[in-house]
Amino acid sequence: MNQRDRLSRPAVWALVLTGAASFMAALDNLVVTTALPAIRADLGGKLEDLEWTVNAYTLTFAVLLLFGSALGDRFGRRRLFMAGLATFTAASAAAALSPGIDALIAARAVQGVGAAVMMPLSLTLLAAAVPAARRGMALGIYGAVGGLAVASGPLIGGSLTEHISWQWIFWLNVPVGLALLPLARLRLAESTAPGSRLDVPGTLLISGGLFGIVYGLVNANAHGWTSAPVLTGLIAGSALVGAFIRHGFRSANPMLPMRLFRDRGFFGINFASLLMYLGMFGSIFLLSQFLQGVAGYSPTQAGLRMLPWTGMAVIVAPIAGILSDRIGGRPVVVAGLALQALGLGWFATVLSPDVSYATQLPALVLSGIGMSLFFAPANNVLMSTVTPADQGKASGANNALREVGGALGVAILASVFSARGGYETPRTFTDGTVPALWIGAAAVALAAGLALLLPRRTGTASTPQAPAPAPAPAPAETPARR
Repeated sequence: MNQRDRLSRPAVWALVLTGAASFMAALDNLVVTTALPAIRADLGGKLEDLEWTVNAYTLTFAVLLLFGSALGDRFGRRRLFMAGLATFTAASAAAALSPGIDALIAARAVQGVGAAVMMPLSLTLLAAAVPAARRGMALGIYGAVGGLAVASGPLIGGSLTEHISWQWIFWLNVPVGLALLPLARLRLAESTAPGSRLDVPGTLLISGGLFGIVYGLVNANAHGWTSAPVLTGLIAGSALVGAFIRHGFRSANPMLPMRLFRDRGFFGINFASLLMYLGMFGSIFLLSQFLQGVAGYSPTQAGLRMLPWTGMAVIVAPIAGILSDRIGGRPVVVAGLALQALGLGWFATVLSPDVSYATQLPALVLSGIGMSLFFAPANNVLMSTVTPADQGKASGANNALREVGGALGVAILASVFSARGGYETPRTFTDGTVPALWIGAAAVALAAGLALLLPRRTGTASTPQAPAPAPAPAPAETPARR
């Protein structure tokens, strides 16, 4: 790497600090799944209680992302980032010390609150610290860290549960959070969105709407798609989201200006992200169970065999980020989504109760390369479509859509699985998984089509972010020490 390609020291600190915080928040999406049997044996509880151990985090994370981003824009991104990090760290300790299942569910919900503030602001702080010319490389590394966290959650959770105890999936966050807090205070520069205001009506509408939709999705399998609670959540949630969209067009200072979606790049990358997470999350949910329930591997062994998929981000994503700087983000994003869809389709073609690991390996590698090519430039593409004052709103919207996409993917693919198969035998599990994987592959293929809406040179699209004479990367920046 030559001198021009190197990041400055403040940019490196921003990458390290925001990447570590983002890793913790993303990891907790899936880290609990492989620990649920141990949690039930230790704390008791019914099946619904175990579901809420996962969903309490997902729900609060999804519905408060936009609010957390708006708070950072209004009161200071570094200040609110630290508040979210402190909340997440304290809630992790509370989860590890939980005396019963209800206390654990409550702690998980508070974890989600902290993550909802911390996660979108980490991306905004990083974008502000890195010059536009190097942003693709930095956000490529950031994307690789986030992608690795999401995909390695079951492996880390299974390993800690199997070899130490389930409490350590939460204790792991505590020393990391305590180390990051003083470093964030000293090394991150404060910034705000000039003239930003809190949009209370918009916050209530989108929070209630996303809560209703996600609540309906995550409970559909347990209660049925036509049950009153599920239908109420989906219908009421959709109505509130519709009201939020109308509010975004009509309000003078909306939380998420709908004008942003008039930019085809912003529209394309956001809905491509939703569909990517729909296909990826739902497929990982089923394939990790296939490796354990059908192939007979332990949680740790199953996670290790997923490494050609999950570990590929470490190798591919930084390279893809540099490529996006040089040739533009669109070809990299489209190629990544196409390869991810091809990998899921390959899985659906070869999967059988007696399939060998060697037969699955090409699908794992294709999926890993595709996921990494998408994660690397996607954040850079997103930030290049908006002005610095809108970056916090754009980040919150994108993260919320990803979370909703993940919940939607698990709900839809699990429903297809239940309709076509079940847990009774390896054959019935396979019969349910194969059509679900085809649905996941189709969703990611549709995302590749949407990515064609992106501008040809998103790598240089940051020029609208930098209207002279103000320095674009760090709006309303103040010294780190005050």
